[in-house]
Amino acid sequence: MIPDKLQHSNQILKPESTLVNHPQSQNITIIGGLGRMGKLFREQLSSVGNNVSVLEHEDWMYADKLLSQAELVLVSVPIERTVEVIKRASQYLSPNTALCDITSIKTQSTQAMLEHHSGPVMGLHPMFGPNIKSFLGQKVVVCPGRNDDSFQWLLNLIKNQGGELITCTPEEHDQMMVIVQATQHFSRFSLGVFLTEAEIDIERSLSMSTPSYRQEIEILQRLFAQNPNLCVDIILATEERCQAINSLANTYSRLAMLVAKKDRAALIQEFENAQEFLGAKNNYLVESLNGFPEKEN
Repeated sequence: MIPDKLQHSNQILKPESTLVNHPQSQNITIIGGLGRMGKLFREQLSSVGNNVSVLEHEDWMYADKLLSQAELVLVSVPIERTVEVIKRASQYLSPNTALCDITSIKTQSTQAMLEHHSGPVMGLHPMFGPNIKSFLGQKVVVCPGRNDDSFQWLLNLIKNQGGELITCTPEEHDQMMVIVQATQHFSRFSLGVFLTEAEIDIERSLSMSTPSYRQEIEILQRLFAQNPNLCVDIILATEERCQAINSLANTYSRLAMLVAKKDRAALIQEFENAQEFLGAKNNYLVESLNGFPEKEN
């Protein structure tokens, strides 16, 4: 017998109006559906009438029933477990089952899904945390794999809620995430450790801060509110990320050496080089950012 938590997890989240038969409802199983991001997708998919089940690490004795009858299986587990879970789940899937994952590394997971599952495959990466209320104003990166039409209803759900879909290859995604995620996490991780070691009175500093400093502290607080395993896994996920972070640290060291030497001319030259590259003088990036939702800015 399947435990009550698996049978009724969907019903707890559904409004009464969605419990009636929905002509477009899908049978969905989320592997890792009790995690924070898994729960978010469980809530969003259930709210429009889909029948959503959850498979956690202690539920694999029920995998045949939960996976073989699903029209969509969504993998929402930590980075280091994603490929392993894909391999394990694939043996239970029907050839018609759509399989996707939402981890922040796409090349390895997409290759694993294509290799171990003969049916529809797609890689997704939600560019937001689990605290949002809907997909409104949020970005989701889409990495097509096989039989993309099987996922169109899911992509339409995200778009209809006001989400933005960005399509790219898994390789381009992973290359971009080196900068978008890994180096940013490391940079802010480092700043948080520095403030801790210096025993800075954060509350006092905020009382006489600039808007940009307050914004930076808010970002730091959001980062350190996360599970530390998630942050560290994002930093260490690939060798390319580790190499880029090492290069960033070398840049810090080089600039710090110029500061130690009080080499004003060299520091100004470094600033002007970056200023030209970023198009700061003609406000190119500022104008681009003005097109983003206010919350993201």
